[in-house]
Amino acid sequence: MNRLRRQLVFAAPLAGLSAPAAALATPTGPVVLTVSAGLALAHRGGRADFDMAMLERLPQRSIRAETPWYKDARRFSGPLLRDVLAMAGGKGSGLRLVALNDYRIEMPQDDPQRYDVILAVQLDGKAMSVREKGPVFVMYPFDSQPQLRNALYFIRCVWQLRSIELV
Repeated sequence: MNRLRRQLVFAAPLAGLSAPAAALATPTGPVVLTVSAGLALAHRGGRADFDMAMLERLPQRSIRAETPWYKDARRFSGPLLRDVLAMAGGKGSGLRLVALNDYRIEMPQDDPQRYDVILAVQLDGKAMSVREKGPVFVMYPFDSQPQLRNALYFIRCVWQLRSIELV
């Protein structure tokens, strides 16, 4: 391990941060999510592009939740939003989430830090198609944190998420 990398690995936890990857991997499949603005690690154009394999390589979490969009409780699985932002070295005071249909909503930067918000890529153990609100669906832990079960957080659950801009 070279000296600079060793310093990053050992110094980052002291700063309350996880060590960023040396370089952001390049997607080899279709891009399903783009993160932009305020990134320490990015591809050309200042964006961090993610294909499904990149999202699936991150630690996965599952949330079982009742939501307004499904009749019964469902299991949503995917990486934590904060892990995806950390992978790109993202910093900002807020996030602008944009769906495939151009629906836009802002989320405070502290939501992914305070809550285990995931970018769900699976629904009940199966990949989410665009028809099923995928391939990426922002999901809050509604059942484990009932105070989140209100319109303020429901509108931040963007399905068919295509991009996140740090603002």
